[in-house]
Amino acid sequence: MRAVFLDFGSVTRGDMDCAALERAVSPWQYYHDSSEQEVQERIHTAEVIVSNKVFVDRTAIVAAKHLKLICVAATGYNNVDLAAAGECNIPVCNVRGYATPSVVQHVFMLMLNLACHFVDYQDLMKRDGWQSSQFFCPLDFDIQELSGKTLGIIGFGELGKAVANVAHAFGMQVLIAEHKGKLPRSGRTAFDDVLRRADFVTLHCPLSRETQHLISHMEFDLMKPSAYLINVARGGLVNEVDLLQNLSNGRIAGAAIDVIQEEPPGKDNLILRQKPDNLIVTPHIAWAGRESRQRLLDQLAGNIENFFQHKPFNQVTGSDSKGENPKNM
Repeated sequence: MRAVFLDFGSVTRGDMDCAALERAVSPWQYYHDSSEQEVQERIHTAEVIVSNKVFVDRTAIVAAKHLKLICVAATGYNNVDLAAAGECNIPVCNVRGYATPSVVQHVFMLMLNLACHFVDYQDLMKRDGWQSSQFFCPLDFDIQELSGKTLGIIGFGELGKAVANVAHAFGMQVLIAEHKGKLPRSGRTAFDDVLRRADFVTLHCPLSRETQHLISHMEFDLMKPSAYLINVARGGLVNEVDLLQNLSNGRIAGAAIDVIQEEPPGKDNLILRQKPDNLIVTPHIAWAGRESRQRLLDQLAGNIENFFQHKPFNQVTGSDSKGENPKNM
């Protein structure tokens, strides 16, 4: 039974154990990456295919006459033509909850960097700022405690809930945002009120038509001038032009983002070209802890095994699918 991983290089740096995958199905063909033009040829005789971000389109799916299962090596599955897969009776499955510890620690790493100006103090030391200081402790940049601050969480699925748990450990007050424009349910706070009250706003919702540019000028106008924005979810949730403007004019204190709309970015990418000092950018690595990536591969293997044993397997298409996304709001 032939299995193909179209972009294995996106999940490994040579540090992954593939034993579970090999037990689930064999033989495997691991491609470091695959271009659009290569997909159809590479999956033509495959029975199982795995893709992280490589798009699997209608033409490739229809031409793959032996194909039995499409596995997405991620939670989001917009890189597969689900309609075509459904018409061909080919199930599609994803992986869920594998990166929660990695993402949560990244959120707080970003938050602590903003609160403590870690990057700024590292730069100061590189410029001999400590060595030339009059005092034992240079106080060039403001340092804040997370304790007592208010954290607004937009998107309260698995990741949002895990972030809330850690925030409580830091002594933060947590506000859970209701869907934008909706009356708040019990335990939730109106979307606009969260933006008004929060010292830190963190995004953990999926990207959809409803959440595209969820945060733009109108939302920045509601935030405190001392507030910070964290985005480790999807770049399209934030209007990047508005973000840069509001950071540059001091409308908000700062932001830290792990995602942008263009990934990987081009040399002339607006965010990287105009990045103000109060913006921290990391290259979509919140999910990428070694343990998280291993859980991803092991869950893929479990999906494949369960599929062939006619057990539930995180299906996102077909009659057994609930179409759920654990990063829901």
